[in-house]
Amino acid sequence: MLGVIGAFSPLLPTVPLVLLAAFCFARSAEALHSWLIDHRYFGAIVRNFEAGQGVPESVKLSAIVIIWISMGISCWSVAQVYPGALLFAIGVSVSIYLWQLPAYAS
Repeated sequence: MLGVIGAFSPLLPTVPLVLLAAFCFARSAEALHSWLIDHRYFGAIVRNFEAGQGVPESVKLSAIVIIWISMGISCWSVAQVYPGALLFAIGVSVSIYLWQLPAYAS
């Protein structure tokens, strides 16, 4: 559900949340995993990721940009050193992970 909300909200990244849902569903609820695999919008991303092909280059770049925009807004709104440093560390970690994912042309 958070992945769907993230598709319409600039503060939530969609792809990592959808991939997390696929990971959890694959181990707990086969029916939900199958539904996600067959989904019209998210199915191709999940299938390609699970096959080891990564995510589309455009999705990867837009996810990194959106993460940093939302991190900047969050750091500005918090305006404290420790939460800002934690958000920055999370942003760097997620960006490195996304950058290292294999990508293909969409």
